Formats: sequence, C-alpha cells, structure tokens
Amino acid sequence: MNFTFPIITLPAHATAYERGRLYGLAAAPQIRHSVLTYAKLFAVCGIHWAQAGERANRYREMIHALDPLLMDEMQGIAEGSGWQLNDILALNCRTEILPPNFLSDDKYPGAAALAANRLAGLPDWEPGQALDPHLKDGECTAMAVQGRVSEDGHTWLAQNWDWIGRQRDALLILKTHDAQGRALTTLTEAGMLAKIGMNAAGFALGLNILRSTSDGLKPGLPVHIVLRHLLGCDSVAHARERLTQMATMGFGAASNIPCADAQGEVACFEIAPADWAELKPDNGVVVHTNHFMCGPLLGEQSPMGLALSSQPRLATARQHAAKPRLGLAQLQAFLRDESDGFLSICRSPDPALPPQGRVESVAGIVMDTHTRQMWIAPGVPSQVAFEAVANDWR
Repeated sequence: MNFTFPIITLPAHATAYERGRLYGLAAAPQIRHSVLTYAKLFAVCGIHWAQAGERANRYREMIHALDPLLMDEMQGIAEGSGWQLNDILALNCRTEILPPNFLSDDKYPGAAALAANRLAGLPDWEPGQALDPHLKDGECTAMAVQGRVSEDGHTWLAQNWDWIGRQRDALLILKTHDAQGRALTTLTEAGMLAKIGMNAAGFALGLNILRSTSDGLKPGLPVHIVLRHLLGCDSVAHARERLTQMATMGFGAASNIPCADAQGEVACFEIAPADWAELKPDNGVVVHTNHFMCGPLLGEQSPMGLALSSQPRLATARQHAAKPRLGLAQLQAFLRDESDGFLSICRSPDPALPPQGRVESVAGIVMDTHTRQMWIAPGVPSQVAFEAVANDWR
C-alpha cells in the first residue's frame, strides 16, 4: 500500500542517538517543513523562532529527568536533519510554547517576530496572508470503544487530527522502539518523537489539545514527550500508573490523551500543569474534543473563542457513540461526519481562504488494539480511503 505519508522504519538494535540520527536523515525535508510551519505559528503569537528555542530549552532538564534517552534521540534528530537541538526541542514543546489563550479571540503583535524569522533565514510560507481565522475553532475529535460493546469484541481507538492543512506535508509514520526494545508505530509531525500511535502490546493513544490558564508558565513535562513515554506502557492501567508518577514532576501544558488497550480498557486522561484526571467510559465508550470535562480540572479552562466548536462536536460524537456494535466501518463513518459544515468532526478546508493556512482534518486514524492494526486516512477522511498500515510488529 502506497501512503501519502512517508513510512520511516528504524532498527531495533540502534542506540537512542542513532535512531534519532537516522530519523533526522530520512525526514530532513519534512522537518524543515515543520520548522517553517511553527516558526510562523509562533510568530503570529509574538514569538520569533529563536525565542521559541530558548523557551523550549527550559524543558531540557525535565525531559532528561524523565528519560535521558529521549534527549539523546532528539540530539540525533537535530544532527541528522541539520538543525540545532533547540530547534527540535521547540517542535516537541510546541504545545507549551503556544500561549495559554491561544484558543481565545485575543490578538497578538506578530510583525516583529515574522521579521526576525526572515532575518534568521526562515521565510514566511504565506507572506502577507493571515492564518485561517477558524484555527481557534477547535481541533481533534476522539472516541475509544471497549470490546464488550464493539461489533467484534475488540477494543478500538479513533480520532481525526485537525490542524493547518499545510502541515500534512510534514506528517510521517514512524516505526521505532522504546528503551526496552518494544516496537511502536506513531503518526507524527516530522521532528517530533510521537503523537498518535500504538505499540506491540496493543496499547494505543491519541491527542486532543486543551488549553489551561497555567500552560507554559513553568517547566513541566511537555505533552509530546508524555505521549512518547506513555507509548512504552502495556495497558491503560499501566498508563495510569505512569501518569501518577509523572504528575510529581508536573506537566508543562494541558491536553487530553484518549487511550485503549488489548485487555479491553479505555479512558481519557486530561493533563494540565495543576494536575491530571481521568474521564471514564459511559456505556463502554468515551469521547472527547477540546475542552476540559473532568470536574477537578474545570477551573483550569483557558478562555475559548466564541466560535470554538468543541461543544457541538462533542454532541455529535456522542450521537455516534450511542450507536450499537461499533466497529471499523462505524468508526470510519464517525470520522467522516460532515454534519456541521466547516466545524464538523470531519473538517473540510474553507475554499474561500488561502490554501496553506486553511484548517482541516489533516488525517484520520483508527486502531484495533487486539490485532494491532492501524488504518490511516492521509487526507480529509471524507475525501480519501482509510489505508491499512502494514502489520509487521517485530
């Protein structure tokens, strides 16, 4: 099967540094694409790229304390791709660098930061054009289904990843291993250690961005580092233990992490600098969008724009969750739902806006934790087929 996204397979026997170096070599063009994407995104928030790297560097000691091999791997990515370590850290800490009110209607002075980027050799990829004003209308809808209520007795996790359509060209499928040698596969943005994925034990996770009033105010574990670390877990219960341990170090920013495992358990774990909490399934299914749902964290919610679609998408997702005997076909239909126009679960780009800055469902992914099988839609899910990722765990 030929994917739109490159597939990078790293050797199991390699050191963490060597895995990173090989990743950086193989994905150098895509990593440059990621850097240019986030250089502009940070700049329109008033942060030029060098400042983003300085902010990301504050998380280095925290990451090293959690897992020093992840720092080795990022150093390898930097050297393999021709960037500095701070650049790779900035990609992996992008959620923490974005301001807490990123999803609000606030405006930022970005001209000076864009000018500083140009002087540093980082051109604006859409000069004179603003980003899609709907960028702050929400992103990502996820559903996890327990085996006891699914069509085939398997446990499933499905989600769309909504973001700037331009960033589709930076997505790749990374097949690698953790420090213990366990195989994992992740759909991620080039230069990042992980995003949405599953490991050989049948533990799967996704990501929905949340925004807390405390995001980025002090060093904590970055969201994408947390995702990579959790991909070393055996189960949802194991992830729960790991999060309890990581909470003693603190989290750098808020996000929701939907999870599923081959033992039949599902959950959503909301994390924030203040704490973390668990959203349990309702009638065997748990759904999530882009606002806090756990009582202990409701007070952490950062202001959201008036047009934010998180609540309507959640309502639509719950309608799909209530359908009987969910399986692959039903979950693909869920990810293809266009019932709310440009603010749907499946988000098509607004043709009235400049192409590169438009927000859309960049990809969709469905994972069966029992067979360890993934299906990825390498585009807006309503417009492309879900393609099976080769099931070659080793």
